[in-house]
Parts: sequence; C-alpha cells; structure tokens
Amino acid sequence: MHVAIIGGGVGGLVTALYLHREGISCRIYEAAREFKPLGVGINLLPHAMRRLSDLGVEAGIRRRGVEPKEFVWYNQFGQLIFQEPCGRNAGYTWPHVSIHRADLHAALHEVVTQRLGNDVVEMGRKCTRVEQDERGVTVHFEEGTPAKADVAVACDGFHSAVRRQFYPNEGRPAFGGINLWRGVTVNKPILSGASIVRAGPLRSGKFLCYVLRNHADGTQLINWATEVRRDSFTENDWNKPGKLEDFIHYHQDWHFDWLDVPDFIRRSEFILEYPMVDRDPIERWTFGRVTLLGDAAHPMYPRGGNGGAQAILDAELLSQLLKKHPVEQALKAYEAERLPMTSKIVLTNRSVPPDFIIETVDQLTGGKPFKRIEDVVSREKLVEINENYKRIAAWDLKTVNR
Repeated sequence: MHVAIIGGGVGGLVTALYLHREGISCRIYEAAREFKPLGVGINLLPHAMRRLSDLGVEAGIRRRGVEPKEFVWYNQFGQLIFQEPCGRNAGYTWPHVSIHRADLHAALHEVVTQRLGNDVVEMGRKCTRVEQDERGVTVHFEEGTPAKADVAVACDGFHSAVRRQFYPNEGRPAFGGINLWRGVTVNKPILSGASIVRAGPLRSGKFLCYVLRNHADGTQLINWATEVRRDSFTENDWNKPGKLEDFIHYHQDWHFDWLDVPDFIRRSEFILEYPMVDRDPIERWTFGRVTLLGDAAHPMYPRGGNGGAQAILDAELLSQLLKKHPVEQALKAYEAERLPMTSKIVLTNRSVPPDFIIETVDQLTGGKPFKRIEDVVSREKLVEINENYKRIAAWDLKTVNR
C-alpha cells in the first residue's frame, strides 16, 4: 500500500510517522515552496504528548519548548479565580509542552526526513483535485505531474482543496463574532515563570499568555493572545498583521501586581490578527479511497490546544486501521470513530471554551470585583466545569493515563 499525504503541516508529518511505523509507504505533497515560520504558540497537552512520545519525538519537542507547571484563571481585575497544576505536576504520565508552532514543525520535519528520507516531502505541490477508481487515486497539482497512490489523505488545512472538491457549496467559514490578536513578547518571568494564564471575560477582552522559550539571561519569550467581540469578518490568515489600536483599549486599565498587561502587549515583537472562525461539522470525511484529516476534516477555534492534538489523534487511528483492514473499510471505520468526537469538540469550543470558568464568575459577580472567590462559587463547581471540558476533548487524567 502507498499513501499520498496532501499537506506537510503538523497533521501531515505526524501521519507520515505513524504510517511509517506501521510499515506503510507514503509521500507528502506540500503546497509551499519552502517551510517558513508560521503562527505563534501551541500547547501540546498530555494526550498529544502521549502520542508524540510514542512516535519517539518527545525529546526534540521538549528541547525546543517549555514545560508549564500550572493553569491559572483571573478576572479582569487581576484577582485569582482558580488554579491547578498541569502536565506531570497534575499526575499525568506524559508532560504538557508549550512550544512555538515553527519549533514543533521543525522537530517533526527533522524526524520525518531522518526516518523516511530527505526527499519524502515534495515542496511546491499545491493540490487542486483528486480522482479515483477501483485501483487507486490520482492527485493533481497546479504544477508538475500527478501523483498516484492507493489512498489519499487530505491534511491540507482549513482551506482544504480536497474538502472543497467534495463540498463545493460549503461557503465561507463560520464566524462567531470574535476576533483574536496574537503576538510574542520578551519579558521577565510572570507568576511562577511556568504559568498558563487566562484572564478576563470576553466582554472585557479575554487575555491569555504562556511561555514558549527560556533565555539564558533569565528572560522568556511569552506568547500572548486576546479575544474581543467584533462584527467585521476578514479571511483567516495566520500571518495577517494586526493593529494595536484596534484592541488595546480593552486592556488599558489592566495594571496588575503580577503583570502590566498594556505595557506587555505594546512591547510585542509583532501583532497578528485572526478572526475566530471554524466550520460546521460535516456528515462525512471519507469518499472511497480519499479521506480528510486535521483541519481539513474538523477546523475548530484555536482554543485549548485542540487543533493540533485532534490531528495527531486522527493520524494515530487512521494508520492503525489501514494496517489492519482493506482501504475503504479502514477509512470508513476511521470516520465513524473520529467524526462524532471531533464534531463535539468543535461545538464545545464555541460555547464552553477552556476559560468558561471566568465567564461563569463574571456572570455571578455582575462583572464586579469580589472579596473572596469562595463567596461567589465553590471550588468544586469550578473543578466540575474544568473537568467537563477535559473529558469532551479526551485529555482528562483517567483517559490519558489508562
């Protein structure tokens, strides 16, 4: 069996590693002419790191990233709402790693070329469509000769050409009226120096930050993001420049004893703007010998590290099934297991995101400061909210460690 992997992002590279481990031949076709750093940070939670460790790439990832110690939630007044340990500090067998997306990609690409050969990724091969018959598939590109294989796996991202081929009338992405700005700032350590910080409800400008790299001089490269309500919608592009004046007023009074938020954002190395978009779940991913994976199958809000993690879980199951079953049976079984689970995560990320704890407290306090969080809501209730999200996304402690 030979598999054509369309797209050389995280999903495509992990798929190649899993197929190679199962003894299945594959080749990756990437639209870009060269790999360039894209995006900013990504959190690899224990359920993702379990798989990456299984593939033997944990060392390269941990060498490039940072292992956080805790999650912390604050309101817009800088008051602590809730905190809990994360990763191995919380009892997981596998770590939680925060890493620059470009560093993650470099770590995966390094191992792929070592194991599958330097020529396994063909660059400048932008897929336009796929054809198939009972003998196999043919992948067509803007340039170059078509590629033939027994199976085609579309890992070509949010704007997937293969998905568009099978869903030509799907239309524009679903925009929930939220805009996201992101950047990176060099700063002295915040709180524990290994904290994943979420602060403020959406109406006040939701804020997130976590460490990507530690520097020899004691400073850190810290990823930050802010979300606000916005009516206008532009096409999503991870590298679109953003403007400080479009959102900084939301945080102008956020001068906390643990961080001066407006000063921190103003010192960002760059600002990127991204509309919070996803797509409604679709009824099927598999069409004969062709199937979708990762963002091509289930594009979701960039929250909770789920975009990358779910692509990794897709790749694991798909490779196992292709090893055990005939092609079309394997692809259907893959769809039957993964589609319902990821559809639920897509919808949950819209309505009950990882920072729903903050929204709950904001509603209970009427958006005002509190004297004691225990007088507003019990810790047990906050734990319940948090654990519910983990269970839906399949990274609760019991599921990951079993």
